[in-house]
Parts: sequence; structure tokens; C-alpha cells
Amino acid sequence: MNGIPYFPGCSLKDSARGFESSAFYVMETLGLPLVELERWNCCGTVFSLTEDDLMHHLASVRNLIRTREAGGDELVALCSMCYNTLARVAARVDADNEARDKINAFMDEEPDYEGGVRIVHLLHVLRDRIGPDAIAEATTRPLDGLNVACYYGCTLVRPKDVSVDDSENPTAMDDALDATGATVVDFPFATECCGTYQVVDRPDLSLERSYRVLGSAARAGAHVVATACPLCQHNLEQARDRFAESDGIGELTIAYFTELLAAALGADPLPERLVSVLETHVTAEGGA
Repeated sequence: MNGIPYFPGCSLKDSARGFESSAFYVMETLGLPLVELERWNCCGTVFSLTEDDLMHHLASVRNLIRTREAGGDELVALCSMCYNTLARVAARVDADNEARDKINAFMDEEPDYEGGVRIVHLLHVLRDRIGPDAIAEATTRPLDGLNVACYYGCTLVRPKDVSVDDSENPTAMDDALDATGATVVDFPFATECCGTYQVVDRPDLSLERSYRVLGSAARAGAHVVATACPLCQHNLEQARDRFAESDGIGELTIAYFTELLAAALGADPLPERLVSVLETHVTAEGGA
């Protein structure tokens, strides 16, 4: 396979298409293209915390089987929730032979999964294989003058055993965007929860949590909040629009970190939500 096996997940084929298209552009430009996994299915969305609930892990294991069928031992995810679910399921079935055997027995029309597929996030690839120097070298539209708050949220850094980085002070996204010339601002709410899927039953709770995240970013002087999760993106945008008159929140742009990278690497056309903020801050203050 000429490229890195990639798991899209459901949202990236619908509401978060810009996340996927910008990631494809970035990785193609950097020389490590993403190759979509054939016959992928939903990861199951969340990792079941019930010890004997193996049925909810089947969806993820099917994707691990597809990865093996493609000749791979590694699968890259973009959506942080998909990454978290796949990584935790992969770790469980690797460590628990009995659970893996039961899952294989459930899926009698699938080849048995023997373990060994490693789930990585795109941030792992950018940090460990490409590195900030290569990103800086490929940058044709420097983001000088743009202040970015990197928002990791929950599922990229918790639980600790699947964290993409230091779970208290992650820097993988910061380093990638810093390489483009953007100024990454100190952002104390970078790993706070946005309310996640509580937005369904408790939209008031989600708005309150997301408001705190955005308020922290605005006070830090951010122009853009960079995300790695379609649900975080949705919740933060809802709160931004709801509290637009508070604490400078309405002036914040919410964008996927890959969209910012793609902009720096010369992508055209740019997402509409980025055009204004880049024209205002990058062109006026020293970008290309």
C-alpha cells in the first residue's frame, strides 16, 4: 500500500468534510498520503465501560480486521473520538485473549482477529514521522500574525494510556501549527471538556462548558481555536454563536487544525470561515 491506512469515521463524510479534505491535502503535500480503508464501518462512537459488554466493541474490531486484510498493522484516525474508541478497543483485545476469542466467535462470518493493529492519530504522524521542520519547509503561506488556541478536549488525551501526548500538557498540535508561523497562545482550557454528546440531552450543560473554553481562548488573545473533533467543533460553534456578545467570544473562528495546516501549505480555495480571519490578521500583520 502506497500511503497510510486511514479510517474516516462517519462525520468526516458528512458534517466534517472539510476536516478530511484538508487532511488529505496536507498529507499529500508532505509526501505521506492517506489511503482510505476499504469497507470501513462506524467505530461504534464510544468505548463501552461495562466490563462484559463486548458487543459494542465489534464495530471497532471489524475495522481492525479490514486493516489486516489490507496488509497493514497500523490505522490512522482523524476524529479524536474515533481515535479514542478504536485505540481503546485495540488495546483491550490485545491484552485480553478471552474477550478477543468471544468477539471472534460473535463474528463467525469474519476472519478471526489476532491482534496487533496499532491505532494512531494524525498528530502522531505529524510529530513522529514528519516533524515540524518539514512542515515549516513546506509552508508557502506563513500564518505569521495569527494567534491560535489549540483545543485538544477530552478524547485525545484521556484516558492516559491512549493519550496522543502528555495528558496534562499536550503540545503535538501546538508544534505542528507553530511550524507554520502561527503564534500558539497559552491556553489553560486546552484539555477541558466541551460537553461532548451531553449536547443531546443537556444542551445547557454543553453550552456552559464550551463557553468556558472559548472565554479562556479569547482572554489568551486567540483569533482561532483549532480543533480535532467534529463534535467539539459543533459544540464550540454553538456556544460562540450563543455568547457572541460576551468576552470577545463572537470574534473567534473555530477551525480544524488540518484546515490551518492546509492554508499554510498553499491550499486553495480556503474554507470560507478562514478567509476573513486570515485576511485580517495574517495579511495585515506579516503573512504571505
